[in-house]
Amino acid sequence: MPSITLAESAKLCKDDLVAGVVETIITTDRLYERLPFDELEGNSHTWNKESVLGDVQVLGVGGTITAKNPATVEQSTATLTRIIGDAEVDGLIQATRSNVNDQRTYQVASKAKAAGRRFRNMFINGTGLNDEFPGLLTQVAAGQTLVAGTNGALYDVGILDDLISKVKAKDGEVDFITMAEVLLNRHYAYLRKLGGASINDVLTLPSGKTVPVYRGIPIFVNDSIPTNQTQGTATDCTTIAAGCFDDGSRKVGIAGLTAPGDSAGIHIKTVGEAQAKDESIDRIVWYCGMANYNDYALAVVKGVRVAPLA
Repeated sequence: MPSITLAESAKLCKDDLVAGVVETIITTDRLYERLPFDELEGNSHTWNKESVLGDVQVLGVGGTITAKNPATVEQSTATLTRIIGDAEVDGLIQATRSNVNDQRTYQVASKAKAAGRRFRNMFINGTGLNDEFPGLLTQVAAGQTLVAGTNGALYDVGILDDLISKVKAKDGEVDFITMAEVLLNRHYAYLRKLGGASINDVLTLPSGKTVPVYRGIPIFVNDSIPTNQTQGTATDCTTIAAGCFDDGSRKVGIAGLTAPGDSAGIHIKTVGEAQAKDESIDRIVWYCGMANYNDYALAVVKGVRVAPLA
């Protein structure tokens, strides 16, 4: 007599579904544990920056004062944009298929995660166009960009030394270096080749997680930094950024921007039931932006090849 088949036996058994959803859409980016956020009120956020100092002169006895030119300033402005999305869940699905995982809760959580990821990407790559706020690679001031090589160059720590020297807004204090993960691996490989150089120097973040440091400056891996940029004939290049965070004075560094008070951060708004469908609607929204208050708070070096070291 033949044995029962797998297909037939499956009708008499229920699958064991694990509660929750395993995260496989993951971005490594611990910079945001340190990034300060500033609340923006009004239509925009404007600050004055030095342009030209008032002139002075050295004057002898009986000389005529000619140094009469005043100082001049230039203005910079930042505005908030909106990251938004609706989570819509059919009423029948919510009522009958939430015994293990609440359908509505998961969709809302997923939208909130997507909003955070969108902010992190714009923080690096935002263009300032099509309602995006300008990111780090867009807000680099003239004269603050280094080029590793005409046709790209392989990584070495001298690149970091030159980059660090360009950040002067906090009297030379540098709060972060950020690079793609593949370049951090090149950094480790370079240190190992030096012989005796430690790759175990780390900084412990408030969360208890650690990040590597160079010259006491934390290095943050950022998966949003492109690794296929073109520099001359090289097409496997990336960018490293270094800078300092603002200290609340709105004068010396980089800060994230968000709406004030109860509107700060990511918000979940219950819109209610769709008018023509049996669907609940929850709206996920974040009013956000980014400001670089000082031209010398940020510097980048481009044209660093991601190829293995020779």
